[in-house]
Amino acid sequence: MLFLNPLLLWGLLAASLPVVIHLLNKRRHKPIQWAAMQFLLKATRESRGKKKLRHMLILACRVLAIAALALAAARPIVSALAGWGGGSIDTVVLLLDRSSSMEIKPADGVQSRRKIIIEKARDAMTNLGVSRLVLIDSASNQAQEVPSPDTLAELSSTAATDTTADFPSLINRAAEVLADSSGHSEIWLASDLQSSNWHPNDPRWAAARTSLDALPQKPTLRVLSLTGPTAPNSAIHLLDSQRSGDELLLDLEIVRAADSRGTLSLPLTTQLNGASMMESITIPGQSIRLQKRVTLPAGNLTGSGWVSIPADGNSRDNSAYFAYGPALPVKSIIVAPTGEAADFLTLAAAPPGYENQSTQLIDPTNAETLDIANAAAILWAAPLPSGHTTEIIHRFISSGGQVIFFPPGESSNASFDNLSWSHPTVADAGKFFTLKDWNHRDGPLRDGFNGTPIPAERLKAIRRQFPLGDCTALARWEDGEPFIARRMTERGTAWFVGSLPDYTWSNLGDADVLLPSVQRIIAIGANRFSASSLATIGTESANPKPGESCIRLGENPNSETTNSREQAGIFRFGDRLIAINRPPQEDTPEILTKDQLDQVLDGTHYTLFDQAGKSDDPSLSRDVWRALLIFMLFSLIAEAMLCLPKRNPKAQLEISSKTSNLPRSI
Repeated sequence: MLFLNPLLLWGLLAASLPVVIHLLNKRRHKPIQWAAMQFLLKATRESRGKKKLRHMLILACRVLAIAALALAAARPIVSALAGWGGGSIDTVVLLLDRSSSMEIKPADGVQSRRKIIIEKARDAMTNLGVSRLVLIDSASNQAQEVPSPDTLAELSSTAATDTTADFPSLINRAAEVLADSSGHSEIWLASDLQSSNWHPNDPRWAAARTSLDALPQKPTLRVLSLTGPTAPNSAIHLLDSQRSGDELLLDLEIVRAADSRGTLSLPLTTQLNGASMMESITIPGQSIRLQKRVTLPAGNLTGSGWVSIPADGNSRDNSAYFAYGPALPVKSIIVAPTGEAADFLTLAAAPPGYENQSTQLIDPTNAETLDIANAAAILWAAPLPSGHTTEIIHRFISSGGQVIFFPPGESSNASFDNLSWSHPTVADAGKFFTLKDWNHRDGPLRDGFNGTPIPAERLKAIRRQFPLGDCTALARWEDGEPFIARRMTERGTAWFVGSLPDYTWSNLGDADVLLPSVQRIIAIGANRFSASSLATIGTESANPKPGESCIRLGENPNSETTNSREQAGIFRFGDRLIAINRPPQEDTPEILTKDQLDQVLDGTHYTLFDQAGKSDDPSLSRDVWRALLIFMLFSLIAEAMLCLPKRNPKAQLEISSKTSNLPRSI
């Protein structure tokens, strides 16, 4: 509890006046013995204890009434953040989560969690009389001095965005701000505790905690948790877009809230170059993945548009943007000795009917002459690169290229990025290596748009090699060893496939697994050459290159801030047309657990203020002087009622009877 006028607490001394007056008044009367009154005293002796209790209650009511008046004059504030005895606060650093997930509305509210917490934090800081307020928002990670909490909701740095948040970085930034501060400081973390924004397993948390410990005066941490039930919500993602002739293929996914039940029908609106079309989509469960074919206007080499679903609990995840350019030739390089494996890889990389796709076969002995300038992918069926060739492959992957490594067919100690091949293994006579499981939602063996799985169970191998090292397995053999694994960088990817498309190895050349896998990987590598492309807010590809101009095209229906770099939409970077969408992890509903929060904030002695995101929650701080005045009024009423004379006809009858028997001479 804090007091806005603490000097008036001296008025509590006035609460002792009724006691002092009572004691002085008691000393003023001297008892005188009177024989005739002994009969009266004897008649009332039995009720003397009750009278004492009544007098004490009257005295207590008077004391409490005066004390309540003094406390009300001191303007007490009860704050859920500062707590009882929290004392005054000199500096508050507000770390505000402005990620798109903060725009979800509570189940019982009409405002987003972001707006709710801004209002609650504003009221709390106003009541607490904070002398200095510093805002650090998750979108810019920049510190801003706020002259008055009343202006919080009006700042562009508190508006809605399509960005993500990085709380380890925010904590470090807050420590920098407080390095030169004096007095009692507090850090308020306002977030919905979405795990993807907190990065609980990130090693940077150790450095963040160290930066707080190094401050001259360790600040108090308050976590304003905005979890709880939310309004019904669905989100739409654009996973990929590819131009195929005069059509644009959109890989879409619509996801409902985790607690959604039953079937839901939604209208899907597609806007292309200003023209709109609508169709109905039925979601049988919590998600649906579909491929939408959009016919492109004749003569338009480039264009853009968006797909959207109706507004619901979160308006930031109802739209996804796309852009397209002219269909460009796609080139793949195959590094392999001539033979059956090279032939199957050539067919998989440039199958008949794919006129814009071509391949170039390079013998492994000539790998140093690779021309990677226009290549989308490299299919490497040879011993792992070494020497100068390693530098070429590294440069290719760093630029966004895709490399698929196939087994060399022999034991080797060679490695690439600390990844190597195991010794070749051969299946027992009459038996095969088969796949046990594979990732149906991610990677080259993911299910089709209509949910049809890749028939990977048909794969049978009599020889195999599997990758060794730190990589992510996306498909495994029946004994658990990896069949397909990947190592991702910021832009490109290295893939490892554990068997060759050669019938002395496996039936991988049948195309059930090889063709869709290779084509999906080539499509990823080809995106970097397109005049139009997709990008995600916060990544390097979402920023213009040096010397490029940045122009926003059209209007964003979700726009609430003038900073277009914090919103999804269509942009032109020089001659390039870029569709920038919100980070996909913002639609991940996983919430940070209490154990994870304890782990990342270990040693900070933080306080968790849970459920602040509900619209019907009380304010973070409350001025209670009105309640004290009401309490004073009830105390005075109770004192007045206790002072009323109590009528007791039975006692009066007894006294009257006894006095009637007195001698008449008296």
